[in-house]
Amino acid sequence: MDTSQKYDVVVIGGGLTGLTLAYYLKKAGVRFLLLESNKRVGGVIQTIAENGFVFETGPNSGIISSIEAVELFDELKKDCNLEIANPNSNDRWIWKKGKWHSLPTTIPAGIKTELFSLGDKLKLLTEPFLPKGKNPDETVADLVLRRLGKSFLDYAVDPFISGIYAGNPYKLVTRHALPKLYNLEHNYGSFIRGAIKKKFEPKNPDTQKVSREIFSMELGMQKLIDALENKIGNNILLNINNLEITPKNQPYKINYDINGEPNEILADNVVTTTGAASLINIFHNHPEIDISAIANLKYTKVVQLIAGYKNWHGIELKAFGGLVPSIEKRDILGLLFISSLFNDRAPQGGALISAFMGGERRPDIIEMSDSEIIQIVKSEIAAMLGHSKSEPDLLKIYRYERAIPQYEVSSQLRFEQIARIEKEFKGIILAGNIRNGIGMADRIAQGRQIADKLINEIK
Repeated sequence: MDTSQKYDVVVIGGGLTGLTLAYYLKKAGVRFLLLESNKRVGGVIQTIAENGFVFETGPNSGIISSIEAVELFDELKKDCNLEIANPNSNDRWIWKKGKWHSLPTTIPAGIKTELFSLGDKLKLLTEPFLPKGKNPDETVADLVLRRLGKSFLDYAVDPFISGIYAGNPYKLVTRHALPKLYNLEHNYGSFIRGAIKKKFEPKNPDTQKVSREIFSMELGMQKLIDALENKIGNNILLNINNLEITPKNQPYKINYDINGEPNEILADNVVTTTGAASLINIFHNHPEIDISAIANLKYTKVVQLIAGYKNWHGIELKAFGGLVPSIEKRDILGLLFISSLFNDRAPQGGALISAFMGGERRPDIIEMSDSEIIQIVKSEIAAMLGHSKSEPDLLKIYRYERAIPQYEVSSQLRFEQIARIEKEFKGIILAGNIRNGIGMADRIAQGRQIADKLINEIK
């Protein structure tokens, strides 16, 4: 084979993980190629401007929760401007018995709130003295019931899980889905003691930079994708089909079609950043690579409806958004107030709202017609936000069959299988949100860490 078709690294998948990885490989001068099946990179991250509104088809925001994200944004600041959420939108609303309640963030607010029962508020006094859990696969629900009580589960943790995973707290395993919460108990013996001790622990300079603020980019997340794509340059191939890796020995053979033409390349290292379903196709002719535990990864089905109003007549949307607990038995998971979070997302005096439906709670909603979904959301916006005077000026529906991976009890088997494959087949790395978290900062961190590992080995 022509040696010009041999690469140090081939990256499969051009979502945020793959783009971050490719950006740092390019920066280090590594010979690599990124292969993407779609006609554009970025995965579900895409910003659209239409009819005076600027909206996202995928993630609307992220949390600055890793030093890798901080450093990437700093390096790209000439190409895309980080936008921190409006401080006036810090409030989080929870729906209970026909009205919104602010999720308390201080002790006095926690005492006064109607969200939690008196018994569970008193139980908080005993939380620092409760023993640690012994089940490593304890679910989020079981952990919260054991340490905090049912009202905290129903009106804080359950809606939070719906907002992050669109999942079921009785199925998600804490150490995989919420490792920071798990570590508070297992490293400090208590949520409360752990939070207090962490607050006063000395922080290194990198930790201090991780602000945990809500972020987007000025004019939308697409700016981040465009900046990464421009930096990576012509190392990206789009419209890749029928991709298959032959994992016999290094260098690995990668076959694919591009624009109907078959092609074959070699690579010493292959990094997949795709979902579990794509891995089935990539390795389908190679039983020596067992991906059964990875293939069993469950994803939630989510519907996002974006509603834009040029003239908003409802309640003041001075909050991040509102989450709806399962116990309230409504047809939506929550509402995100995009125009309150970020600038220039709706006309002056208007509003841009993202409604989320489906998930573990209502997987059937994804099968509903557009008109049925629109009617549900319009009804909920009227009932919950007080807007019924005019029709939305913008309506967009996006269905995600495989929206968010669920880190349930099967996750440990998946992680072990990934580790076995990577050990047995040196140079094959299975990445993406099948491990290491689902947030945008998690994806950036993983991409950077894999890049650093490969650069050190290659150089």
